Amino acid sequence: MSSKNHSKLCDLQRGLATLFTLSAMTTAMLHARTAYAADAEADAGVAQTMSMVTISAGRPTSLPTQIPTTIEGITAAQIERSINVVDAEDALKYFPSLNVRKRYIGDYDHAVLASRASGTGNSARSLVYADGILLSNLLGNGATFTPRWGMVTPDEIERVDVLYGPFSAAYPGNSAGAVVDYLTRMPTSLEAHARLSGFSQGFKQYGTNERFAGRQGSLSVGNKAGDLSWWVSLSHLDNDGQPIAFANKLVSAGAPGKGGTPVTGAVADKNPSNADWLILGDTNQIHTVQDHAKIKLAYDITPTVRASYTLGWWKNDADRHVNSYLRDSAGNSVTSGVINVAGRQYTLTPADFAPATGELEHWMQGLSLKSHTKGEWDWELAVSNYDYKKDEVRTPTVFLSTPGAKVGTLTDASGSGWSTLAAKGIWHPYTDNSHIVDFGVQRDSFRLRTLVSNTGEWTSATAGTKVSSFNGDTRLESVYAQDTWRFAQNWKTTTGGRLERWEAYNGSLGSSTSTKKFAERSETSFSPKFALSHELDDNWTVKASAGRAVRYPTVSELFQGAIIGDTLMNNDPNLKPERSVTTELTAERKLEKGLLRATYFHETTHDALYSQRNVNVTPNVTNIQNVGLIRTKGLELAAQADDVLWTGLELNASATYTDSTIIDNPNFPASLGKEQPRVPKQRATLLASYHPTDVWSVSLGARYSGKQWGTLDNSDPNGSNYTGVSSYFVTDARLRYHFDKQWSASIGIDNIGNKKYWAFHPYTQRTFIAELQFDMR
Repeated sequence: MSSKNHSKLCDLQRGLATLFTLSAMTTAMLHARTAYAADAEADAGVAQTMSMVTISAGRPTSLPTQIPTTIEGITAAQIERSINVVDAEDALKYFPSLNVRKRYIGDYDHAVLASRASGTGNSARSLVYADGILLSNLLGNGATFTPRWGMVTPDEIERVDVLYGPFSAAYPGNSAGAVVDYLTRMPTSLEAHARLSGFSQGFKQYGTNERFAGRQGSLSVGNKAGDLSWWVSLSHLDNDGQPIAFANKLVSAGAPGKGGTPVTGAVADKNPSNADWLILGDTNQIHTVQDHAKIKLAYDITPTVRASYTLGWWKNDADRHVNSYLRDSAGNSVTSGVINVAGRQYTLTPADFAPATGELEHWMQGLSLKSHTKGEWDWELAVSNYDYKKDEVRTPTVFLSTPGAKVGTLTDASGSGWSTLAAKGIWHPYTDNSHIVDFGVQRDSFRLRTLVSNTGEWTSATAGTKVSSFNGDTRLESVYAQDTWRFAQNWKTTTGGRLERWEAYNGSLGSSTSTKKFAERSETSFSPKFALSHELDDNWTVKASAGRAVRYPTVSELFQGAIIGDTLMNNDPNLKPERSVTTELTAERKLEKGLLRATYFHETTHDALYSQRNVNVTPNVTNIQNVGLIRTKGLELAAQADDVLWTGLELNASATYTDSTIIDNPNFPASLGKEQPRVPKQRATLLASYHPTDVWSVSLGARYSGKQWGTLDNSDPNGSNYTGVSSYFVTDARLRYHFDKQWSASIGIDNIGNKKYWAFHPYTQRTFIAELQFDMR
């Protein structure tokens, strides 16, 4: 690390003194009082929850734990006693270098996962699975292509593991950032679970000062009888999120004069570029009602071969409300027409205060046949499908205040989805397991079907005349192999590679009067992988990993745009794939009951896919383009400890310094030398959990993120407002009490300090959460 970067890291440590005082105490006492082994009781399933995971009991993670690289994990028992988990993604709150952009409870279309070298605008640079079924929405890349977190309920989580970086040949190039694996419960005897929870937040921002609340209930039951085990779960969520968007007008856009309706209530503010603007009201206050059901079956055909089937259903009815701050002289709300604010005239458009409704019904299925002999050969066959059975969004296109106004648009993405097919093998050529060979073939297919139509009645009418359409398919066919070899005492290596053939076809883009079809494309790539570890002694291990990842363009990046006249706008069907080379070097210190880890990581990404302005064409065009080169390097520190100071106190802490810089970008030279959007230089987490007995537990958590940018040219220095991206320091707390073996209750607070922070939209402010839970096992 350069002296300049070392100085910045020191500044980070000083600036986060509050967060790391406790962590420093932990480090000082690790030799005497900390823990490396995982929880030997309720947490049975992992002997080590930091770095390379070793399975000692229970159902193992599907991640390739034999590869000597960085894997972090958390178990259901740890989640239950230390984290306020309402949505499945909450389990990732305190993982090193990770951040989920969850704006409110039940956020179904913007909760993107960010990793070491990828921000919350790069959803396609990570992978999320549940029991081997792909949840990542790789139909696109961006805020609206969030993983389908709603297909996993918190009650069914058995463990969550994360593989950092593209170091396994078993995963496609979307693993450049991280691979998240949710392992859900499968009973070995009769068990039943029920949970009721409620939550409430007071939200104050601009002209909004209200309390928003919600509730959640879930019920699950499962059993194993002979060779058949089954699980059925139901959940219901009803929540009012805080407003996440705000109608606005630049002051400079107002025409001086006395025309228009004089109004009051506009809030003066500055936008992220520090230009003066007016906030006219809040919009996108989402009331979401979500229902989820899942059936899981497993049948032991033989003692070593199991067939498994999962069927998941998720339904969401969402209403997006608006609220104007503007009032005329009589005190009436104003949402349309020409208005006058402080001697300037502005014209309100239907988009300024446009409500919307959404009706979504998605289905997920997965079937696998898997052997687990632990002998010379094991294998697996798996197929899955995710289907947008119904996916409709409705919006008015005229002022609702206009008498008789009803018309609008219907955006229908029904029929979109993805499917996967895989055949995998594991070969142990030697009885001492000195070699473990993984190999397989895979096919991942993605289909985008989007039709935008006019409607006579925007809330309920059937589709009328066509406005636009976006359609297309991509397919990725892959073969891979990797060999993990303990070639000498205390030495292990993994070498492998992945050969991929990508195709894009059936692409079309339509307007109301014409449709353009795109030629088929195909490309082939090879991604080598390598990892090496050496145990210096009983306590110290060093590891090195390297991997190439090719992230191909998604369907929407290729085909979703517009046609104006006869000109194709806003998309480029000839985009190049992203090509990343990632390396990391890790040193681990194992102690009696704990682990310290330091990881240096480095990534170069050629042809990164970003939406930007192309200054080389006239007029300038803003669309998704290839950015020549982004280079990211950084240092990640992590510590885990049990029984610190006294029995039952667990500590997990992490700190990450990242330098992510745009090195080459011919289409937008103003971005050269600037920081990659939404990748902060500093990140840190701390989670302290105390459970002296099985009766009660208490936890305190903290999450920190440094300054971030929302634009490629870093032209948005004012991040603490709407459309900005801000730093934050947030603390959370949780108290759980067991009345007996079956009944328990908990109370929690997220964002104790009521911090106001932003990632384009505002995050939740101080939120209170209460739970009552029943468990029969």
